[in-house]
Amino acid sequence: MERQSNAAPVIVRRKRVSAEETHHGGAWKIAFADFATAMMAFFLVMWLVNATDDTTRRGLAKYFSPTIALNEASSGGDGAFGGHNVLSDEVLTAGGRADAMERAEGRLAGPDTMAGTSGAAPDAEPGVYDTLEELERRLRGRGGESTVAEQALRHIVTRITDEGLIVEIFDLPDQPLFHADTDEPQPVTEQIAGIVAEIFGIVDNGIALEGHLRSLPVVLADSPAWALSTARAQRMRALLEAEGLATGRMRRVTGHADRAPTTRDPAAVRNNRLELILLHDRA
Repeated sequence: MERQSNAAPVIVRRKRVSAEETHHGGAWKIAFADFATAMMAFFLVMWLVNATDDTTRRGLAKYFSPTIALNEASSGGDGAFGGHNVLSDEVLTAGGRADAMERAEGRLAGPDTMAGTSGAAPDAEPGVYDTLEELERRLRGRGGESTVAEQALRHIVTRITDEGLIVEIFDLPDQPLFHADTDEPQPVTEQIAGIVAEIFGIVDNGIALEGHLRSLPVVLADSPAWALSTARAQRMRALLEAEGLATGRMRRVTGHADRAPTTRDPAAVRNNRLELILLHDRA
């Protein structure tokens, strides 16, 4: 006799899985990778900013400033900051511009310290510029005139301090300002002197010149650095006067040897430089 079973029948269901359904839930990995890359880039930028000196940071800031024309050394373009410079009067930087409070207190030059009237337009006749910032913009704007001027401006950085507008002219690794260990100027130095003389000729403020050199790898008993730095400053004075600047505007010409390096490496070529200062006070 056949036995009957009360067990329910076993039903097996087979589900077909397509290849497209095997990979899901991985979008977060892409988002996380993008986030990690962005954070790495951010910390890299922060490290680079901290590792550079003030001169390099000012040059980078001016690159994005709409107030200074585009050029290789220290430049800018339109639109990035809506007409404001990150090193403007509202920002106090080490060795840079003083803030608006100092200007309000009369500690910086105002309209009465420069020739001309306040609020002069950039296209006004010479003699009506009333700020050092305008002269700085005019100097930086020379970069687009010709290839020669563009190459010359590679040697120049500018900054405004309590003393006045400082035009710093420095050696490049492939193009020094003077023949080695002499005060004989290279052609590019004469070109720079002509550009600076034209800009400084707009006003009649006093001028100071300072010469600086890099440190020599060997300490000499009778170092020529003092005499050479002074001689180079004197040669630049002669070049400026040959371009038409009045001798009476020269307030001082000094040599600082290698005592005031501008980089962390005192032996760097960048320390071979001249500083031409358009002083706040007028003769």
